[in-house]
Amino acid sequence: MLDDVDKRLLNIVQTRFPVVPEPYRELAGQLGLSEDEVIARLQRLVEAKVIRRLGAVFDSRKVGYQGTLCALKVPPERIAEVAAEVNRHPGVTHNYLRDHEYNMWFTVLAGTPEKVNAIVEEIKERTGIKECLLLPAVNIFKIRVNFELA
Repeated sequence: MLDDVDKRLLNIVQTRFPVVPEPYRELAGQLGLSEDEVIARLQRLVEAKVIRRLGAVFDSRKVGYQGTLCALKVPPERIAEVAAEVNRHPGVTHNYLRDHEYNMWFTVLAGTPEKVNAIVEEIKERTGIKECLLLPAVNIFKIRVNFELA
């Protein structure tokens, strides 16, 4: 499914995406393609779910955000409903199910610890679920994974 050009493109966008006014034109120059070809390839890779997300990753703490991991005990029959409520908050960055008594885990980021707590309290209030663990990070371990394709 991936040709050599796709692999080279993926290698670049993982680690060296150009931060310039015309990044796709820059990529095109590096790969010997037209800008339209680069955009079409990336679109195809997104549609094929080879690329899940194309965007910047930054350290939220360094730009003033606070966050915590949360875990809720959600009855199985309410998973979709509670997930919809959790996901409607712009500060929720991840939400996933686990095979555990506390089965819905999500992260909340906001500008202050008080705002994080207010979001969590609103989720608890709107869902009626009171059993919620707040698990703020004690130590930060950032794992960088790059897939060398070419």
